[in-house]
Amino acid sequence: MRKFFYLIEFILIKLFFFILIIIGYKNGSNLGNFIGRLFGPIFRSKKLIENNLEQSGIVDKKNYNKIISKIYGNYGRILAEYPFLKAFRNNKLNKFIEIDGLENLNKIKREKRRAVFISGHFNNFELMALQIEKAGINLCAIYRPLNNAFLNKTMEEIRENFICKNQIKKGRSGTRQIIENIKKGNSVALMIDQRVREGIKINFFGKPASTTTIPAQLIKKYKCDLVPIYIERRKNNYFKMFVSEPIKIGNNKSIKEITEHLNKILEKMILKNVDQWIWTHDRWKT
Repeated sequence: MRKFFYLIEFILIKLFFFILIIIGYKNGSNLGNFIGRLFGPIFRSKKLIENNLEQSGIVDKKNYNKIISKIYGNYGRILAEYPFLKAFRNNKLNKFIEIDGLENLNKIKREKRRAVFISGHFNNFELMALQIEKAGINLCAIYRPLNNAFLNKTMEEIRENFICKNQIKKGRSGTRQIIENIKKGNSVALMIDQRVREGIKINFFGKPASTTTIPAQLIKKYKCDLVPIYIERRKNNYFKMFVSEPIKIGNNKSIKEITEHLNKILEKMILKNVDQWIWTHDRWKT
């Protein structure tokens, strides 16, 4: 029964992608926003988002519904923008994205430095790894396969062809591949905003949350530069991506201290645009 549901979901999304290509990027993204706001609560728990907002303590409750509506709309936009990642890759949609800190990417490439790029699921987060690799940096990116095997194949093809050709599946074997890539001199792009079973409890907006230590381990053991990346959505269809200068972390810092520092960076990113982070991660689950 589940396979049948996944097949129907796959067919509907492929049909949706076909329609999007016909109507174009801006209209497609706007349609995705409408669909996300309309159907988002069916697929992503509104209660979970409310609980997370309450846990964070950074938003007044009277603003919850407005923020949640924008979050659902952003989900819809992200899905609707997948068919256009090829055009972003091939420079056909360059006018829709501005990069602040491109010189930092060029410096990493020029000096052949190894970097750990860290960020979270903001806006169309796929554009970050796309732009890093597009700048000429040898990169590996971590991803979680979709439960829907039919749709996952399509998404893997999009990621490998237009986002980052060196895709690594999340998990223990993936961790080994990350280390192999770092040893070869490659950089790695990691999302640090999801709860992980193998993580450690680190404060996130003042409350303990299970947090990955992989970035901290890479930074400490292999002396990689830390490069925070953030992307924000502007005027619905436009993006501005911020690439920080490479940060060298002192060798005297512990794994826990580095991880705490990374969570602080993530908090600052979220506070820039509270409604542009995907709040449906079960971040504070015990």
